[in-house]
Amino acid sequence: MEELARYSDVEQAAVGDGHLVWAAQGRADDRLGPGVRAWRHGTAVIVASPDISRRDRLAVRGDGADVAVLVRRVLDEVGPSYRPFGEASSLDALAGHLPGLVPVPGFFWMDTTSESGAAAPGVGWLEVGEERDVAAMFDDFYPDSHAQPGRGGVRRWAGAAAQAPGEAGSQPMAVAADAWSAAGCGFIAGVLTHPAARGRGLGRAVCGFVVDHLVRHHGRAALMVEAGNLPAVATYERLGMKKRLFAAARTGSH
Repeated sequence: MEELARYSDVEQAAVGDGHLVWAAQGRADDRLGPGVRAWRHGTAVIVASPDISRRDRLAVRGDGADVAVLVRRVLDEVGPSYRPFGEASSLDALAGHLPGLVPVPGFFWMDTTSESGAAAPGVGWLEVGEERDVAAMFDDFYPDSHAQPGRGGVRRWAGAAAQAPGEAGSQPMAVAADAWSAAGCGFIAGVLTHPAARGRGLGRAVCGFVVDHLVRHHGRAALMVEAGNLPAVATYERLGMKKRLFAAARTGSH
């Protein structure tokens, strides 16, 4: 197998595949992100990215047999904490070649290279004090979110303001984070709308704001969403994001 030492090597090998570009966590000086390594073998490309969106991940692409050979070799190098993820068809084939892998429920990888134009008045980047206030909303309504105020990997939060129940003024009632973004691929995470504010279009507005920012600064905006979360998927599609069915797997011990 051939190791890819530079971000531009991964970008070329990815052939536009956003999850590989994202996993590379590329820097302006053409280096890969801290601890990131990448390889190529036949049709297969793998990027091993530590602690990205709260997991050690192997972004994979290629035909089943080539991917299986490369995953086996890479796991020997980086350890079993890394979880392969990629197109569902590739992961299905991989599981057939490596029965020690345990499937993880499917999800959509969604991305776009175009601005949405959906941002609205009252949406903007939050101040530090506002971010602290948002933390309570995650405690109450989305404690399992990988992106939360104060956690590593999150660069900043955007919020859409509205009047909270029982409050005189307005405060952020829908939020989304710019998190784990890097050269070639900005990433959206921690999307949450307060239950009392749902149905007002605030989630779409704040996500549109972040999408537009990421596309302007990185050339692409991406996110991952559970396949069964149909309202969220529909919102992201209205922002111009295209979905691809992905899957992941873990070793039996992790």
